[in-house]
Amino acid sequence: MNPNQAPTARLRTSDAEREHVADILRANMTEGRLDFAEGEERLATAYAAKYRDELAPLTADLPDGGRRALAHTPQARTATRRSLQRHASFILVIAGVLTGLWMISGAQFFWPVIPLAFLVMGLIRHARYGHYRLEYTVGRHGHL
Repeated sequence: MNPNQAPTARLRTSDAEREHVADILRANMTEGRLDFAEGEERLATAYAAKYRDELAPLTADLPDGGRRALAHTPQARTATRRSLQRHASFILVIAGVLTGLWMISGAQFFWPVIPLAFLVMGLIRHARYGHYRLEYTVGRHGHL
């Protein structure tokens, strides 16, 4: 690179970013937002893209940039289900520990109900809004 040359503002895209956009496009084709011909054309453009700014227009006309369709894929639903199972397992372990501490303390009032109520509310919120989590809708590096 010539030291007298000004740095370019365009950033090159990675294979992972191209693949992420391709996943979004495929999910929207499955939902029927893009027909086969237009979807294939956009996929070809996504795989041919050299710079990040070439990827954004491919999903700009889709709801939420196409991410909503991506959140409803079988892979995203499976990931949400696994995440909920891990969360519920964690709460069960904490419930056991807190109940054991309550039994050892000899307290009359079952005080573990207070922290457990908050943990269960968090689990309910996770179950209700789990499919909107960023890890399913945004690429690993936070782009697109």
